[in-house]
Amino acid sequence: MKIYTKKGDTGETSLYGGEKISKALKNSMKKALLIINGEPPKEKIDISKFNGIFCTDGAYAKALEIGIQPEVIVGDLDSICLENLDSTIEVLRRSNQNFTDFHKSLVEIEKRGFQSVDVYGATGLEHDHFLGNLSTALKFKDKIRISFHDDFSVFFFAKNPVILHNTKNRIISLYPFPLAKNVVSEGLFYPLNKVDLQLNEFISTRNHSLEEEVKIQYDEGEMLVFVSKYQRDFS
Repeated sequence: MKIYTKKGDTGETSLYGGEKISKALKNSMKKALLIINGEPPKEKIDISKFNGIFCTDGAYAKALEIGIQPEVIVGDLDSICLENLDSTIEVLRRSNQNFTDFHKSLVEIEKRGFQSVDVYGATGLEHDHFLGNLSTALKFKDKIRISFHDDFSVFFFAKNPVILHNTKNRIISLYPFPLAKNVVSEGLFYPLNKVDLQLNEFISTRNHSLEEEVKIQYDEGEMLVFVSKYQRDFS
């Protein structure tokens, strides 16, 4: 086992371009799995679709519990015993306390050329951690595609326009962060037509899709898109 230490980790990363991605390009994108120290998923994760498996140091034991062997551990290493680790695991000590271990992991994942990452363990347990994870994800929105997964839904910060597939009879919620202007939707039961979504005023939760494809556009702002993992009977 090798431990790599880096001082003064600033979290600076380079931008990558392109809002619309073809199916062929999407299939060729490097995709990472990242497990962090929230509620571990009950579902079985198919690791075959990932090109790299990462976890924060506090999530290492949880990853093992759900049958995942991380390849890279990132963090300040205050929540892990290094003596019993497999010698093949890469351990990256990032001691800068101005950034969370989630932030440090995203820096490393982006630096290694991954274009997207599925994150498990962002929700549950301490809710201030969850809100902090959302803030971190927003910082990286234009650098790497981040999808959060829990046992109920997949959610992510929207990149305009949003086109969702395989959505029929799934609950879809749009949550402004804190404002999304002139939102237009296609394929939802409760359509949105140039509606401003704003915290403490109007948000769009517990809507559902009538079609296998949903399209969402907006003029400016930020919003989270939640898509339920399971279809429901809305008849």
